[in-house]
Amino acid sequence: MEKLLLRMLFLSCVAAVPFVLKRKNLLMLLIVFFAKGVLAVTLDSYFIKKKSIAYPARPFPKIFDTNILYDFLFYPLLSVIWVRVTYNSKPAELMLRSLFFSVPMSLLQWALEKKTKLFKWNSWTVLHTFASLNFTLFTIRGFVGLVRRLLPRDGLLQVEESKYDSAELTAKAAG
Repeated sequence: MEKLLLRMLFLSCVAAVPFVLKRKNLLMLLIVFFAKGVLAVTLDSYFIKKKSIAYPARPFPKIFDTNILYDFLFYPLLSVIWVRVTYNSKPAELMLRSLFFSVPMSLLQWALEKKTKLFKWNSWTVLHTFASLNFTLFTIRGFVGLVRRLLPRDGLLQVEESKYDSAELTAKAAG
């Protein structure tokens, strides 16, 4: 069952790539994608070495201790979506939107840890997952803010406004 779930996740991610990494703003989205991959594998490797978490079922188990599917494909795609959805959000709205990402992911990982062999939590809990997801989401969001300030605004680093932006929805409803 674990191999089937991993294959389904891989195929879903590959199918989502053209929709998530749109040609417009591709430079910014690729920066987010690769930065999240580096951050995820760094944190994952640390906690695997501490024996807090393990991945019994993973691609290339003889080569990698981490689950490269999560660290290099799924979480980076999730972060690109996160940046697109929160690009123009105010701090309070940012906090609320983070819950829409971290709560379902934490609960899903908790359920998968109980029912499958995809994860093995030793000194890890659902609260650790929640905290680490939020930490990485806000770190990537902060990184995007830093990149926006450091690089010239020539259109290459502009992320289009999300259709979920409350200010945009309010303007459409009013006018």
